[in-house]
Amino acid sequence: MANDKKMLPKRIILMRHGESAGNIDQGAYATTADHKIPLTEEGRAQAREAGKKMRALISTHSSGACGENWRVYFYVSPYERTRTTLREVGKGFSRRRVAGVREECRIREQDFGNFQVEERMRVVKETRERFGRFFYRFPEGESASDVYDRVSSFLESLWRDVDMNRHRVDPSSEINLVIVSHGLTSRVFLMKWFKWTVEEFERLNNFGNCEFRVMELGANEEYTFGIHHTEEEMLAWGMSKSMIDDQMSRVDGSRETTNDCCTLHLDEYFDLLDVTDDED
Repeated sequence: MANDKKMLPKRIILMRHGESAGNIDQGAYATTADHKIPLTEEGRAQAREAGKKMRALISTHSSGACGENWRVYFYVSPYERTRTTLREVGKGFSRRRVAGVREECRIREQDFGNFQVEERMRVVKETRERFGRFFYRFPEGESASDVYDRVSSFLESLWRDVDMNRHRVDPSSEINLVIVSHGLTSRVFLMKWFKWTVEEFERLNNFGNCEFRVMELGANEEYTFGIHHTEEEMLAWGMSKSMIDDQMSRVDGSRETTNDCCTLHLDEYFDLLDVTDDED
């Protein structure tokens, strides 16, 4: 039975997998299925270090009775490199701190087709740059807009999990959701979450291996990067000034609107020359 009071996660942390065999040799995709590409030893080490840093961040910035009882709940892509990343990240947490783990197919990597011939993929990716990264669909694979659709479905399920308290949160504890996924999938997740436009998505740079980005509840229960990340970091991610200003305004609740009306883009579609509809 759902709780009367919704227990919002304190933080939602997005993380990309560690260095994989495909990251250092594109030819690996010609002989190994994408979902079976393993981590390198360096990738495993990156994940162990990221787990330590993540635990330190959560424990350091948690306070009060609830903060002392913080816990983490993991969602993980079913690909070999993300599953192995989570196993190594998990070494940074004691068992009592882990509320649960769920493998979630909808946060898998963008499908690029089946076995990928390196020379052919080079030409295909050059075509994608001319066509546009968001709408270009790989032959026998997906476009970023296809990924957007399944990530949107995942987000609906995630909010049902929160509404139904499926993360088993009690009022005396603080929950942190960690999503171990892939670069493009994480960027699409953020695009959907913050209602960024296609043009704003196209600006974004990929996550580094085992890089994680922390969204934390600010004032008015709005999630923001502004608590754990600097404006300089967000600029390096490819975010525009207006996107960064929106993040910072979520920290103290100074954001002008909390509804779904994207006021930042009104001028792009309407010539707001008159303030009233007075014909005179």
